[in-house]
Amino acid sequence: MVSLLVTVFLIQLVCHLILTIGSKPFNDLLWQLYCRLPFQSSHDIQEQTRLRREVVRLKREMNAVSAQDEFSKWAKLRRQHDKALEKYDKQAAAVSSARTSFDTKATAIRWTCTSGLRFALQFWHAKTPVFTYPRGWFPWYIEWLLGFPRCPYGGVSINVWTVACATVIALVWDVAVYIIQYARGIQVAEKQKVRVPASVGEKNR
Repeated sequence: MVSLLVTVFLIQLVCHLILTIGSKPFNDLLWQLYCRLPFQSSHDIQEQTRLRREVVRLKREMNAVSAQDEFSKWAKLRRQHDKALEKYDKQAAAVSSARTSFDTKATAIRWTCTSGLRFALQFWHAKTPVFTYPRGWFPWYIEWLLGFPRCPYGGVSINVWTVACATVIALVWDVAVYIIQYARGIQVAEKQKVRVPASVGEKNR
């Protein structure tokens, strides 16, 4: 069974990723996965794609026909185009409504599995030490801070451990981003270096 120490760290890591990257990319990824499942939304999206292609095809055929020389053919294509466009608009509205509902549910589930679970653990394990240390290692006020708010002396509370995890994850993330940006900057600088041709060096001799 995963210990409380590791569980809190993983939850805090996921929360940091969501806050840093943003909730929209997560919702987009979940929506793409959801659309691959055999649900009604997947069928609606496929139908929307088919109708969009049909509207584009009819629009091209209608533009290729002269409204003056072949009015009957052009009028027939126009009626087909308008009918397909109306169906597409209705289908697009249905898909948009389904996506809005999905985003709302996904946000609620994501919050429940991250921040909600974190708050529940902090409340349920308020008196449970994440890990302990020998009494007397620190002054009493340091022990009180490590056990804040209700953890017994000699133990680190889940609230303090959560703050510690959040701080370490943020620092490591910033360092990692800086290293990546620095490495990319070096690569770009090396690519932009202007190499002096050998002929130019020989002329200057």
